[in-house]
Amino acid sequence: MVDLIVVNGRSVDFSHLVRGGDRVAVFPVFESFDIAPIVKVRPELLRDIRFVADGHLGRLALFLRLLGFDTLYDRDRDDPELVRISTVERRIILTRHVGLLKRGAVTHGYFVRGTEPREQVTEVVRRFHLADRLDPFTRCMACNGMLVPVDKQAIAHRLPEGTREQIDEFRVCSSCEKVYWEGAHHPELRRSVEAARRAEGLELWSLRSGVGIHSVADRAPPDETVDRPRRIPLQTPSSS
Repeated sequence: MVDLIVVNGRSVDFSHLVRGGDRVAVFPVFESFDIAPIVKVRPELLRDIRFVADGHLGRLALFLRLLGFDTLYDRDRDDPELVRISTVERRIILTRHVGLLKRGAVTHGYFVRGTEPREQVTEVVRRFHLADRLDPFTRCMACNGMLVPVDKQAIAHRLPEGTREQIDEFRVCSSCEKVYWEGAHHPELRRSVEAARRAEGLELWSLRSGVGIHSVADRAPPDETVDRPRRIPLQTPSSS
């Protein structure tokens, strides 16, 4: 899949006529670079950001799900399994283990330098230019499933009495069936989401350790990034 065509240093679309002597470079989908301002080959980018986090990044995975990003996490997954999932499902590996990114089979991965979850969220949002791609409160933070609206009467028997009397709008996870509603911490959570939208200009993202949405269930190594879109240089024959 082609996401960017550059001819003589200028982005063009598929209708561009190549001439003798032109220098042409064709690029596939970029995962960690936002090329929206220069792409000409289609109205929307092909980039579909999805993550798989290693066993050290549970809180980061939780926060990314909160922001609406498809993020797989299982603390018991070993490195070969992470690589397999990344390859088969085209997911970007997020890890605190730099050795994992050195495996030859890894094509897309990122070493998370931050040690605190709130710093890690800011770091990932910045690195992958995600501030304008947030879709908060749409994923289950427990299992990563999608949340869908549900009629109050259908889940009334599962709600605490106070919630049943005061709240009217609910969502349920399409995978694990956990029920979600806007709790007392929702305003703070909303402010944190807005902070994430401005992450590229922030030094810290002030998201506290509490989830803020209720459910009836409940010195760093150097920066390492693996994102190797293959560049295919094409030199057209000279007209001479």
